[in-house]
Amino acid sequence: MSGRIQVIKGDITKQEVDAIVNAANCSLLGGGGVDGAIHRAAGPELLNECRKLNGCKTGDAKLTKGYNLPAKYVIHTPGPIWRGGQKKEIELLASCYESCLRLASKHGCRTVDFPSISTGVYHFPLEKASVIAMSVIYDYLKEHKEIERVRMVCFDDRTKSYYEKALSELGEEL
Repeated sequence: MSGRIQVIKGDITKQEVDAIVNAANCSLLGGGGVDGAIHRAAGPELLNECRKLNGCKTGDAKLTKGYNLPAKYVIHTPGPIWRGGQKKEIELLASCYESCLRLASKHGCRTVDFPSISTGVYHFPLEKASVIAMSVIYDYLKEHKEIERVRMVCFDDRTKSYYEKALSELGEEL
């Protein structure tokens, strides 16, 4: 797999990159799924720093150090809970990805790894979420050469297949 956007199956807490993205909740104080795994792997210092951030609105993002993670930074973004698509969920999910990429650019990150935001306990349909994510990342990277590579790190083969399909439908490789 080449290009500036890649899709892999793996554990996001094990990725050696400039920044990993945490599919956080609005408190930023840890939770289940990816959020809990990142907090456990990073160690208690992550929670201590997150306490000082006063939470984060859905669709926005905040950055912390990576602590015990191989990533230099963690970019936390609370994704939207799927409520049928009538509560601006699509716009909010797109904003999550764009907010994370803007923070990555601001902090000099050349490599960024994302999980599948909002598709777990927040029940965002994977088919829709994958298209939104890949489109936002693709459009951002076309205009921002400072980020060299973005990967979607998928937990399982089913998720990976949706992101691969969404990426393949974008057309030319970056």
